[in-house]
Amino acid sequence: MNLYVGNLARQVNDQALEALFGEFGKVSSANVIVDPQAGESRGFAFVEMPYDNEAKEAIRQLKNVEFFGRKMFISEARQKQAKR
Repeated sequence: MNLYVGNLARQVNDQALEALFGEFGKVSSANVIVDPQAGESRGFAFVEMPYDNEAKEAIRQLKNVEFFGRKMFISEARQKQAKR
């Protein structure tokens, strides 16, 4: 399951997210989205967890939890829609 993680503090990196979500199960990838021009986090990330039950438990327990001083927003990521 691909998860969207929003409202992240600027200092959160891929490794910190992988460690946090890893408490709930296997993490395939954790990618903080970085602004290519500024080189800074854009404040959101995507975490891929292969087992839905573990991902749902992570959502349940981490939603609105404070991480690096900010309350995270976590949900199942939506599929990107093709432009017409």
